[in-house]
Parts: sequence; structure tokens; C-alpha cells
Amino acid sequence: MDYLSSAETSYTCSGERAHSMKHRLLRSGPRLFLAFIFIVCVVSADSSAYRQSVEKWRHDYEAQLTSDSGWLSVSGLFWLHEGENRFGSDPLNDIVLPASAPAQAGTFDFHAGKTTVHIHPSVTATISGKPVQSAELRPDNRDDRLVLGDLTLYVHASGDRFALRLKDKHSPLLTSFTGLHWFPIDESYVLLARFVPYESPQQFDSQNVLGDPIKLDIVGYVLFSLHGQEYRLEAEANPDGTLFIVFRDLTSGKETYPASRFLDTDVPQDHITFRTVLLDFNKAYNPPCAYNPYTTCPIPLPANRLRVEIPAGEKLYKHPHAP
Repeated sequence: MDYLSSAETSYTCSGERAHSMKHRLLRSGPRLFLAFIFIVCVVSADSSAYRQSVEKWRHDYEAQLTSDSGWLSVSGLFWLHEGENRFGSDPLNDIVLPASAPAQAGTFDFHAGKTTVHIHPSVTATISGKPVQSAELRPDNRDDRLVLGDLTLYVHASGDRFALRLKDKHSPLLTSFTGLHWFPIDESYVLLARFVPYESPQQFDSQNVLGDPIKLDIVGYVLFSLHGQEYRLEAEANPDGTLFIVFRDLTSGKETYPASRFLDTDVPQDHITFRTVLLDFNKAYNPPCAYNPYTTCPIPLPANRLRVEIPAGEKLYKHPHAP
């Protein structure tokens, strides 16, 4: 489709090349010319500046990943059973915490999907910075995180199952971090895509890497062209209005993480006859489960498993002691 031609929508819009492209697009029709104007407005015309922006984005991504609250700090996933779940550093507890925790920290009472924590009277714990002795913990709610020194515990829902997820500022995964690996930046993998929103979000049945069933709220799909072929990706919505895409391609399991990679877009832009986004595969990144066995990442919908290699973005993470 003409408005998605990768030869004319990739990141190549500066100087004489841009001038030549503009005239080609004008001869091709107004829709392509509008696409050209869009690219000029949202993408830096300077190749060096673009590369620097991607390098900065990758640096910031790694900094977040390795922060005290990043995904590498997750150091445990404990499945809750109905009734009382004792927790603390004593090895006879149901949920055994690192040695820095009190031997008997308290209990998590789990009944019909509802979790209530009861802290031992001698133990100091906080939620949202305030001391707590008893509280209900709602699943995956940022306001319901129990802090014990350098440890943080919160309830996580994985399909119909519930678990306690542990974060530790001294997690072995964090202290043994080996660094991220990326494909060289390739501007031909910055593509203009047409965004087609659904009239209302569509709920798709899917599953996570543990096989638990999950529901995905899909707000629309993007169409783009690569190597002369058109491809489609279903997209969720991020809170800031950008799109979130879980995809797999033919590099998966070889050069990239087998299950999937993630990609965020810019905010869709309105044009006369369609809406557009930029897909910058140089910023494709691994899901948390690529680094951490205590995570429950979604796998791509069948429509998002692309029969094409996309050698751009993040490569496989090399775990410590891996061959």
C-alpha cells in the first residue's frame, strides 16, 4: 500500500534526500505527501541526532531496569493458598523471605481472591510510607505494597491465580546483572504505520508465559510495510495515549528472546483520511521474563507473530553463568 511503503516512510528525511523525496511524493499523490510532512514533523532530520536519541533511550531503559525498583529487583513469586500463609525468614514459613527479614513477620490471609496481611506486633512494616499492622492488599495495586526494610511485597494476579511478589534491593539478579545487548541502530526499521482504532476496545483471550489465561484489551491495530510486504499488529493502550505492542518475529529464539518483545509507539496522529504512528523497532525491548524467572509476561496474540525477521532493538539477555 502506497502510504506504508518502507522505502519512503523510513527515517530518511534530511537535506537533498528530503528535497528529492518531497518531489517524488508530490508526483505520487497528496496522501504520500501528507505522510512525508508527518515524518518531517515527528522525526529528527539529523541522522546523528536520531542515533543519539536512541542511545539515550537505551541508556535510560537499562537504568530503570537496574534501579532498586526495576524488574531485576524481583526475587520471588510465592503462590498463595487458601487460608493462612505465614511469612518471614524462618525456613518453616509458607513464604520464606531473605535473611534480612524478621523470622516471623506475620501472615497473609487469603480467602476467595481477597488477601489481608497481619503484621507480627514486634515487626515494623509500612504501606505508602505509613506504619501498618493489618490491611487488605489489592492485586497489582501500586498503593498496596508492603515494605519491610529493603524488601517489598505485593499481591500479583496471574490469570485466576494469586501470588505474593517479592522485590529486594539486593536481589542476586540485580547484583549479577551482565548488561544488555542491542542490534546496531538501523534507520530502515523506523516505519510509518497506519493506526486503525476499533470502535470500542476488543477483549482478546490470551495467556502468559506460565500458561495462565489472561484477557487483553486491544484498542486497534497498526498496518505497516516491510521489504515490500504488509504486516499487521494488534495494539493495547498505554496510560499516556501511546500504543503498546507485544510481538514475535523470525529472530525470536535465535537472536532475540523466544517468547516475545515489546514495542511502544508515539501517540497516534490524525490526518485527513487516516491516523498514523511511528514504529521504531530500534527501541523494541525484552519483556521482564527475559531477565527474571519470577515474572509472568504475556505472549503475543497469533496475529502478532510476524513471518519476517526484524533484526532491530534488543537481543537476548545473557544470564550469569550462561554458556
